[in-house]
Amino acid sequence: MIESLLVANRGEIARRIIRTARRLGVRAIAVHSEADADLPFVHEADEAVCVGPANPAQSYRNTEAILAAAASTGAQAIHPGYGFLSENADFARTVEASGLIWVGPGADAISAMGDKINARNLMAAAGVPVAPGTTEPAADLTAALAAASEIGYPVMVKAAAGGGGMGMGVAADEDALRTEYDKVRAFAERMFGDGSVLIERYFPRVRHVEVQILGLADGRVVALGERECSVQRRNQKLVEESPSPAVSPELRERLLAAAVRAGEAVDYRNAGTVECLLVPGTDEFFFLEMNTRLQVEHPVTELVYGLDLVEEQLRVAAGLAPTFDPDALSPRGHAIELRINAEDPKRFLPGPGVIKTWVEPTGEGVRVDSGYVEGNTVTPFYDSLMAKLVVYADTRPEAIARARTAVADFALTGPKNNLPFFTELLDNQEFTSGTYDTTLITRMR
Repeated sequence: MIESLLVANRGEIARRIIRTARRLGVRAIAVHSEADADLPFVHEADEAVCVGPANPAQSYRNTEAILAAAASTGAQAIHPGYGFLSENADFARTVEASGLIWVGPGADAISAMGDKINARNLMAAAGVPVAPGTTEPAADLTAALAAASEIGYPVMVKAAAGGGGMGMGVAADEDALRTEYDKVRAFAERMFGDGSVLIERYFPRVRHVEVQILGLADGRVVALGERECSVQRRNQKLVEESPSPAVSPELRERLLAAAVRAGEAVDYRNAGTVECLLVPGTDEFFFLEMNTRLQVEHPVTELVYGLDLVEEQLRVAAGLAPTFDPDALSPRGHAIELRINAEDPKRFLPGPGVIKTWVEPTGEGVRVDSGYVEGNTVTPFYDSLMAKLVVYADTRPEAIARARTAVADFALTGPKNNLPFFTELLDNQEFTSGTYDTTLITRMR
């Protein structure tokens, strides 16, 4: 096993990785910005290094500072968490060139999946269903209009280098496409340094279902079930559950097989997620993207499979066999995750501030992965995620009931927060029936 691990991230995911590292006897090293000096992950690490000011570009995305911290602390490996540098192929290559172990997939796999058009083409060649769309970037508006005419409106205009729900627009007709193409292209150039645009069929009513994969050290790729991620605002997830209430055993078999083919197509190692769009009522699904990292929502998979995915990541990176038998995977029960954000529960706009009260719910089947404690300040410099409230029970109705109780028991004051939204959601008939799709929040608001 790896002996010392630098966690190149912050907040709840850094704290969560550190927890597993320390359980395994691995020396845990945190890096942090000046703004995060008092957060729990810094104090819980065996060693901590400040890598710069609050601006992520000068701290959590500062490759030189992070590698210098690794060198000064004698770190053997780097775990990037999610976001920041986690899907940066150049950083992965630099880490390995420095003689360190990269806890993640190979840089070639990250590169292959980082460009949405290249990823679509690779998946199609591997026999993974893809939505109708362009096989190369729409070089200009004329090309975009021609592609949309062939695909059929409405279409999704997407930044080829985008991710996390950013750099996307919907066009119902030619006039809308003229506006959205320019808007998405400009955004992509500004945010990703790459203005390449993909045109793809847009499905007004769709579900977002993803499959957790793990590329093992021996070269095999295994699928660890699916997660339903259709409760979204601005194309970003708020709730995830496993298993999906929309997936039948036959569909699950096809989904998982497709995800394994996707991983095998890029010689995938370590943890990753194959995201798909599922058309309600048809059992038809399409590849959306592959996230070449640990997902925010990994706890729901851990609970239904009885695994620690961070431990499995470390074992793969060290060349070790997994803790489980890949030929005898047996999920059980139902898990739901609610993302507790510092945001207005109506419009979902960020609302940072000092945490005056923070009392986490406890009890059977309740897990809280948090990045803060009472007295900490949620700053405007980073994502608004404060904690993940995860519940587990034998059945979905029991898990929903447990979630209602846990939300009511979560005492949180200071920053704005979305706990009131979850109270509303967990009593929403469309959600409780399991028939919801990605437009649920729009109808609720």
